[in-house]
This record gives sequence, C-alpha cells and structure tokens, in this order.
Amino acid sequence: MALSPRVLLGIGGGIAAYKLAILASRLVQRGAAVRVAMTSRATEFIGPLTFEGLTGGKVVRSSTQVDADGTAPHIEAARWAQVYLIAPATADLLARLALGAADDPVALLALTCRCPLVVCPAMNDAMWNAAPVQANCAALAARGVRFLGPVTGHLAEGYDAIGRMVEPEAMLDEILRLVVPAP
Repeated sequence: MALSPRVLLGIGGGIAAYKLAILASRLVQRGAAVRVAMTSRATEFIGPLTFEGLTGGKVVRSSTQVDADGTAPHIEAARWAQVYLIAPATADLLARLALGAADDPVALLALTCRCPLVVCPAMNDAMWNAAPVQANCAALAARGVRFLGPVTGHLAEGYDAIGRMVEPEAMLDEILRLVVPAP
C-alpha cells in the first residue's frame, strides 16, 4: 500500500470487541496509522493496553483527556482521521449515536469527525429486529452513516441468527475502500 491511511477505531462495549484488536493489527501491518477511542464498557471486554501495544499510541478513554503534550486527543483524532469505524455497535451505542449523545469519547468523536463514519452492529437478533434499534439505524443512515453488517452467524447466546458482527477482514476491506483511491 503506497498510502498511509489514518484510521480511527471506536470500540464499543460488546463481546465482539476482541475482533478490533485483530483489525488494528492488520491495519498497522498494512501501513495504516491507527488511533483508538474506547467506551468505558469496552474496557470491560478488552484492555486499552492491547490497543496501545498494537498501534503505538495512547487510547482515547475520556472526552476530557489531555495528553502529556497538552493536546486534547479527541479533538486531534477528529481532525486527523480519514475514516472512523465504530464496532461493536451495540443497541445502546446505536441509540446514543442516533440521539447525538457525547457522553463518551466514541460518541463524541462520531459528532466531531468529518470523515466517513462506518458502524458495525453487534447484538442478538431480538435486539437487532426491535423497532427502536431499526429506527435508530434509519436515523443514522439518513445522516450518511455507513453500516457494515450485521450478518447471520453464531451469536454469543449460543445459536445462529442475524446480529453477528462482521469479521475483521470485511472491516479492513471497507476501510481501505474508503481511504485508498481506486487505480
């Protein structure tokens, strides 16, 4: 890859959060610069140190965080990013995004980034098919948010249905499609 894409990953609080470590690693291996923001719930599933080790940068964990150099990382990340991918996008996170909440760094960045925003939903089929979740997705789509998934597959509840988050390869392909111009 000749270009060095600047990718912002927003990690939501769901069991599929581990897949974002795989994605971050693959992006870095392909020459991308990666910044990560996490909700507090996300840190219950995977640690910020994992992403700091993979990306070489500090995770944005708070909307009031100030780095050692005096910069506010959520402001810098919003200006810097060429694409912002949020995953796993739980029912709760989708609702907060649809409402324009800014109560954590992931949601705040969704309001302030001017680059393409991709969300990767992950939840069980009952939640995915619930009218409020579908209304929130429709509201986000109407504002230009891109959706990648969910897909039908094995869910954490132990059965196969719609709601499984897409795999890191699909996320990688979408990110590269959005930031690397076609030849």
